[in-house]
Amino acid sequence: MSITGVLIAALIVGGTGVFIGVFLGIAGKKFAVEVDEKEEAILAELPGNNCGGCGYAGCSGLAAAIAKGEAPVGQCPVGGAPVAAKIAAIMGEEAGESVHEVAFVKCAGTCEKAKQAYDYTGITDCQMAAMMQNGGPKGCSFGCLGFGSCVKACPFDAIHIVDGIAVVDKEACKACGKCIATCPKHLIELVSYEQKHLVQCSSKDKGKDVMSVCSVGCIGCKMCEKVCESDAVHVVDNIAHIDPEKCTNCGKCAEKCPKKIIK
Repeated sequence: MSITGVLIAALIVGGTGVFIGVFLGIAGKKFAVEVDEKEEAILAELPGNNCGGCGYAGCSGLAAAIAKGEAPVGQCPVGGAPVAAKIAAIMGEEAGESVHEVAFVKCAGTCEKAKQAYDYTGITDCQMAAMMQNGGPKGCSFGCLGFGSCVKACPFDAIHIVDGIAVVDKEACKACGKCIATCPKHLIELVSYEQKHLVQCSSKDKGKDVMSVCSVGCIGCKMCEKVCESDAVHVVDNIAHIDPEKCTNCGKCAEKCPKKIIK
């Protein structure tokens, strides 16, 4: 091949490269998606767990919603008040007060205290076990099955099965709600970190039926309701409920409870 042919080939290749480069540069500017600077700043402050506890698919989805004014600055349960304050500063708003919440399991029926109706040898998953006879092998059809579906769902290692029931580590819990969505018995709820008195039972059975399957279940005796001076405790559907807004943490309900189920 002559030197002329080599030069022509090099010019063609070089020219093609220059053309493609210019074309891509123009296309990049023409079709560039504008990114809200606030959105980027908010995303940088979010923890990046992408747990979905905020109600959005991930942190980027929440950042976009906050930047557009579609979500409050304190929407991230993982970041809590510190992150809310930083995002509020970016948005030029007041963060306001936020309640530190944690998950709470409304069951104290451990292996020793709760009876089993039958032996279960299927897949070790609460949702699968709940489909079995009487809603699972536990004598109390309202009780924690203890197969750990909530443990698998928690991205923060904040919940574990201890002696047959799920137990939440308050210090590790970020209130993302994953465990709540997973529990087929609806035993888990978010409560204030500061709340001192909670009813660790969810059975709606009558007292006699509760006692036949669990030694620590609420029997709906209303002793807690009668002793409460702030009208914070009421028995509804055979189970005691404590209103955190009225509760003064005097502890009289816990002292009077014959089953010691108010923790």
